[in-house]
Amino acid sequence: AKEFLTKTRQLMGIGYLRYRNDGITELTIGDRPSIRILLKWTIPYLRLKQGQAKLMLEILDKSEKIKSASDFYHVAQLIDKFGELNYSKRRVVNAQRVYHTLASRGLLTP
Repeated sequence: AKEFLTKTRQLMGIGYLRYRNDGITELTIGDRPSIRILLKWTIPYLRLKQGQAKLMLEILDKSEKIKSASDFYHVAQLIDKFGELNYSKRRVVNAQRVYHTLASRGLLTP
């Protein structure tokens, strides 16, 4: 796995390798442009997670164009949808909480 991740990192030219104490090697990619590159390269080959990958690209696009509280809430809804696709159970802040916070501050009209 270490060799595969090393070659993948060299090929794509993004991210960095992290060697954990338990012997696991991780390829960490955290900046938005690099995430886009990874998603665009892998989407054609994905079978089970293609929907999530396309949704993440949409989230990245819309999050960079947030100009209002309503836009922010819409992105939060997309993130909730992403979490549902991945069976995310530990998230504390969801779109409903974002909506209530924005509405309580007068930033959204109910």
